[in-house]
This record gives sequence, C-alpha cells and structure tokens, in this order.
Amino acid sequence: MKTTAAAALAALLAFAVPALADGDPVKGKAVFNKCKACHENEKGVNKVGPTLKGVVGRKAASVPDYKYSEAMLAKGAEGVVWDEATLAAYLPDPKAYVPKTKMAFAGLKKPEEIVDIIAFLKANP
Repeated sequence: MKTTAAAALAALLAFAVPALADGDPVKGKAVFNKCKACHENEKGVNKVGPTLKGVVGRKAASVPDYKYSEAMLAKGAEGVVWDEATLAAYLPDPKAYVPKTKMAFAGLKKPEEIVDIIAFLKANP
C-alpha cells in the first residue's frame, strides 16, 4: 500500500514540478497563514518551528539555535536541501517525507496552495 501511495505521489510530483514556476506569491502569503502558528518568515525568529526566512535553497535542519528532531537532523545529514522539488514533496505530508518529525501539521492538500506558498517563500528570501 505504501509503495502504491509513494508511486502515486511521485507521479503527481512529476507533473506538478514544472508548474512550480506558475505559483502566485500573493496567494502564497495567504496560504502562509496556515504556517504562522508555528513558523515566522523573519530572519532569526524561531517559534515552535524554525524560521522559514530563506528556506528555499537552505540545507535541511540548518537554522542556528533551533532544536530539530533526530529525524530532521538525519535529513540534513543526508544533504537534503529545501528546493522547489523537495518542498513540493514535503508539504503535502510532512510526516511521510520525514517520519518521526516533530512537525504536527498534516500538510497542504491542494497542489495550488503548495505552488503558491513556494512562490511566496522564494519571493521573500
């Protein structure tokens, strides 16, 4: 079952990644409101989650002064970088992408929200 779900997600992402350039940062700012309970988009401001300022292009688990889960630290050690494709894979189901992460958010289920929030994060590095 997990293999089928992973294959379906991979197929979905293969079609979604080219569309990433079409995201709307203004709409993404509104989507970011779903993240604000735990994250800020200001440099050096960590909340329950690390700051997302500059996240696009940043190595996973690399924000100073933030206590990451062992699972996220392992992703960083693997060399995972939060680029458009990685964020597109992570945001729909964070716990599937990083099992045992401490991030409690269930994920963004609408592909257009994912594309828009990535556009917002890119536009506000």
